[in-house]
Amino acid sequence: MWRQKHYHEDMFEQEITQYEEVRHEYESHIKAKMAPEDYMDWHEILFSCHSCAIEGNSFTVDDTRILKEQGLAMVPVGHSLLECAEMADHFRAFRYVVSHLNAPFDETLLRETNRLVTENTLAFRAPGAVAGAYTTEDMAAGDTIFGDHETLVARVPSLLTSTAEALQRDIHPMIVAARFHGFFEYLHPFRDGNGRTGRLLSNWILMHAGHPMVIIDIKERDAYIDALRQIRGEGTDEYLISFFFRVAVERMQNELTQKKRNTNLGLFLF
Repeated sequence: MWRQKHYHEDMFEQEITQYEEVRHEYESHIKAKMAPEDYMDWHEILFSCHSCAIEGNSFTVDDTRILKEQGLAMVPVGHSLLECAEMADHFRAFRYVVSHLNAPFDETLLRETNRLVTENTLAFRAPGAVAGAYTTEDMAAGDTIFGDHETLVARVPSLLTSTAEALQRDIHPMIVAARFHGFFEYLHPFRDGNGRTGRLLSNWILMHAGHPMVIIDIKERDAYIDALRQIRGEGTDEYLISFFFRVAVERMQNELTQKKRNTNLGLFLF
């Protein structure tokens, strides 16, 4: 999986340079100035909202915040209990991942993340399936028919091992996160929750390396799906790596701009 290291590093030199410049500014002006628990709560809400939205959940950021703060005792108007359960499951999976950033990147981490992501919704979507267990049937999603499930599931340990080894080498964490994500979604080893699980573990890679999270906004869904399709259609993950760099940089820039605007507005008003 990682034999093309130098090819990828050279190809994304410009993206890496831009990303690192923006990241250092972001960490200095936003992350370092927030209480760590507040920073992670903010990201838990944003990431959970958009990651679940990519799979069809209709929660807004405000809806997600209300559920996070008040729990299932306050079901936002217009949402089903299934959507609420999916979001609550994602909160638990997020907290598990964040609390295990020093754990081995292995099947225990992967399967427990998926178990938590699907714990209270899998019975509805795939009766008889077990949360956190690999699929025992071939899979299809949208217009994609995945490969033989036994062959693909058998490749999961190799993907995890090669990714763990890549984390010890001089490869940019964003490239590791994007490449892992592309290969994982290609394998699609679980009955449900593959997208949410893959995005959580891609962010485990980034946070483990001390980098900010990548949050794929629901508005980027089509571009994200297209980038994943390039892996199956053309056998290349260049598009997905570029996509990860772009959305990471744009989000950090947007939040820096928002903070500067609100700071200057406050000076003007008072």
